[in-house]
Amino acid sequence: MSIKSRFLSNFFSWLIKTGKSNFERIRNERIRENILKAIPFWGGSLLVGGIAVFYAKLFQWADLLFFSTIHHREWLLFFIMPVCFVLSWWVVKRFQPYAAGSGIPQVMAALELSNIKDQGKIRKLLSIKIIIVKVISSIIMVLGGGAVGREGPTIQVAASVFKKINELLPKWWPKIADKNMILTGAAAGLSAAFNTPLGGIVFAVEELTKVHFKYFKTAIFTAVIIAGLTAQQLLGPYLYLGYPKINNISNIVFLAVLLVAAVAGVSSAYIARVIIAIFRWKKRLKKNKQHIIFLTCSALLLATIAYFIDNAVLGSGKELMEHYLFTNDNHAAAHVPLMRAIGTTLSFTDGGAGGIFAPALSIGASIGSSVAGWFHFSNTDTNVLILAGMVAFLTGITRAPFTSAIIVLEMTDRHSLILHLMSAAIVANFAAILFSRHALYDWLKIDYLKRLNTPPRILQQITEKHGQG
Repeated sequence: MSIKSRFLSNFFSWLIKTGKSNFERIRNERIRENILKAIPFWGGSLLVGGIAVFYAKLFQWADLLFFSTIHHREWLLFFIMPVCFVLSWWVVKRFQPYAAGSGIPQVMAALELSNIKDQGKIRKLLSIKIIIVKVISSIIMVLGGGAVGREGPTIQVAASVFKKINELLPKWWPKIADKNMILTGAAAGLSAAFNTPLGGIVFAVEELTKVHFKYFKTAIFTAVIIAGLTAQQLLGPYLYLGYPKINNISNIVFLAVLLVAAVAGVSSAYIARVIIAIFRWKKRLKKNKQHIIFLTCSALLLATIAYFIDNAVLGSGKELMEHYLFTNDNHAAAHVPLMRAIGTTLSFTDGGAGGIFAPALSIGASIGSSVAGWFHFSNTDTNVLILAGMVAFLTGITRAPFTSAIIVLEMTDRHSLILHLMSAAIVANFAAILFSRHALYDWLKIDYLKRLNTPPRILQQITEKHGQG
């Protein structure tokens, strides 16, 4: 072999060896970086699953304590409810104003602020202090019989956990965008709260963000699965609402589903407008005394309705949904949807912490149950209308039809109803949009951004995106 041939052979051998070495090094670095990036998501999901279970237990305990207290001494309503309504509001106002309400609009606002990387404002919406105040205020509200849920608060709590984990990562750790962490935390929170992993994914995509799904799909998939599995390990396998019977459904029930969807869609849009109007009116109340008077009157009104008419006005409504779905007494009286709507509206506008997911589902369930009673449907057909009402009303509130349908499908494991429930979601969404262009969560999100003195240019872009004034 000539010197030239030997040189070329050695050169190419060295080149191949060096290339392989560099390729292995790069591949190992990428694997290491991907593992390091995954650890915060995995750790956050485990933590969120545990917190969600603890929060659910607290909620259940508070609910049982309230109803057991008034069972034999119903007159105590007139003392317990005003005290708890005012105290729930005061805890939020005194310690963390951005812990009020559901928590979903705060997460949506934080995602908007992450686009302009305003860490100071994001920390006001998502923090450890938010978690503590959120839990305390909402539990006080439940102790007072407030018609609020824990699902929305769990989403803000979960997003706060993920945000804090991202802040605590050392400087040498691979950087993770705040938006991805917040979004994944919110999805994991919904998954753990309802035990609906697919619902958490769809919720993140449909309701919380418009960015391309491919950039964070792996993080969301793993987070919702880990959070859901953690909750299941602590609580055991469960469905949020069990397995309602839906055998031998009649053909005509589909037309009734469309009727229920239209009624629930318009009703939810109207209630959202009332809630927004109350919030706007409350902004004019400058003195604490005025707020206390409003809260006391609201609590006394609910106590009066519960004492003299129907205590269906109280509580999150989960027990009401289970009653309609799993007993033969499943045709609600015509006044029950109105009672649930009044309870939810006054409790949600209290100013304390508490979500609207479960109360919205219960209003929808009572609408479906009541309509089924009009036509004397069988128990199985009634269950279909109850589930359709739940999907429809939640759609009208959130304007997220796919999320609403998927959540109800997952929490009942009634996948054979996918056509009925998706139809209900679409009809309700259309009816709600025709009645009111304002989506409740979007309006609240804009309101939080205004309170945080977000630059007018950014606000204009967001309001134009959602078609709001």
